[in-house]
Amino acid sequence: MSLMIYISAGRHGAQPPFPVPADPFPPPLSTARLVLPPLDVRDAEAVQRIFPQWEVVRYLADQVPWPYPPDGARHYLEQVAIPAMRRGTQWHWSIRTRAEPDRLIGIVSLMDDEAGNNRGFWLDPACRGRGYMTEASEAATAYWFEALGKPVLRAPKAVANIASRNISLRGGMRLVGTEERGYVSGRLATEIWEITREEWLARRQAAAG
Repeated sequence: MSLMIYISAGRHGAQPPFPVPADPFPPPLSTARLVLPPLDVRDAEAVQRIFPQWEVVRYLADQVPWPYPPDGARHYLEQVAIPAMRRGTQWHWSIRTRAEPDRLIGIVSLMDDEAGNNRGFWLDPACRGRGYMTEASEAATAYWFEALGKPVLRAPKAVANIASRNISLRGGMRLVGTEERGYVSGRLATEIWEITREEWLARRQAAAG
């Protein structure tokens, strides 16, 4: 699938190619079908409504509390995600369709403060099977390499998480290792997927040509 990714004009006023970010908060991103504004504390209500579903959390890291507390989303945004964005060590976007830009359907994140785990995401199960997460992941990965200039992106995932594995395959990532990690659903066999900046840029160039 050919995917055009843009930094949306907004409070940063940026247009492609990606600028070197001066503000630690990321700019909004967009794809052909999605808009991805930076995560905001005002998203707490929507996250709290959608996130506490077993199909969402089962393959997330075991730092996620389960059962999910009634103030879990607000705590995460105010105490974890937004402070990390201010420090410039994490970047989080909500996922919304162009058709319904006021409806949050998921989150995609980049992390530079955890070795071997640089990207994560979740999507409302009602919106799966439409390629939305592939688009959102591609947009975030482009920001990782083209705006932040990172040399490599690594993403661990449970072997049982076939849908996430397929997103890595579609994104040109390689399987580079296996280990066991803790998830909300327990200790599971885990694959480590990787793509380098050089591989990403070559893939983008080939797709454009």
